[in-house]
Amino acid sequence: MTLFGQDKPIRAFRDALDSGKLHHAWLLAGPRGVGKALFADLAARRVLAQAAQPEGLGEGLTVPETHATAHLIDAGSHPDLRRLSRLPRDRKPDELARNISVDQIRGIQSLFATTPSMSDWRAVVIDAIDDLERPAANALLKNLEEPPAKCVFLLVCHSPGRILPTIRSRCRMIRFSRLSDDAMTAAIAQAAPDLDPEERAALVRIGNGAPGQALHYAGLDIAALDATISALIAKGDRDSSVRATLAQSLALKKAQPRYEAFLERAPAAIAAHARNLSGKPLETALSAWENARSLAGGAQRLSLDPQTTVFALAGLLASLHEPRHDA
Repeated sequence: MTLFGQDKPIRAFRDALDSGKLHHAWLLAGPRGVGKALFADLAARRVLAQAAQPEGLGEGLTVPETHATAHLIDAGSHPDLRRLSRLPRDRKPDELARNISVDQIRGIQSLFATTPSMSDWRAVVIDAIDDLERPAANALLKNLEEPPAKCVFLLVCHSPGRILPTIRSRCRMIRFSRLSDDAMTAAIAQAAPDLDPEERAALVRIGNGAPGQALHYAGLDIAALDATISALIAKGDRDSSVRATLAQSLALKKAQPRYEAFLERAPAAIAAHARNLSGKPLETALSAWENARSLAGGAQRLSLDPQTTVFALAGLLASLHEPRHDA
């Protein structure tokens, strides 16, 4: 996989790696979906590959698929690498646990109990450090305070201001930015090559520089959904026919992913519309946004009826329409 649009982080990490003075802990900070987790995986792969067999490696963080390190990592059997993320729930394996547990963090001690197998380096990837429960964060801190020799910790972080200051102070931070449209297009094409150009363009438009977020909407015909949202704002829905049709279509069981997308897109569309307003229209839009955010935020948590929820959200969108009156 190629990481698009993050040349500065790649260059900063490679400079440190090639200098022979690689910091033991890296905080990879930035918005969700811009490539931090992919960077962490590629950086860990590069460190381990460069330590084991430096010949024939590519530019940046590239490691050829034919490299022995790549084979082991792809098979999930590299003995000198640990990757931690939220685990599936015991009773609901299709859902993830709320946090990364302290037992998971303590489990990496086995990595340090023996000497490295493939080279003199080891790597730990945590995706994301925001998900650590408090005891897990404290357990990780002990490793960062007294780091094992030649081990790099790559910590994906969405909100660096919310993690323990003692962890943050022991890491070198790399900030990741949102991608340009060209980089977004390339990243989405790589991840979902079968998308047609129209849907790919729609994902670029709504992704706000985060391909990971945009791909959440892949296959949902978001362009059509956004067109309906825009029409409700621009034209209103005097006879309620548009919102009724939309509510019926999104209430179907097979439409659950599009329903969830609508819950995200409707408040966002109201917020975007409000940015261009002032005076009374702005007050109306802000009120609609507050109501839409509250309704959409509680819809699934409170198991609200999807058809009723969509109809109400669509009504808030339509309320932003200002009919023109003849002079």
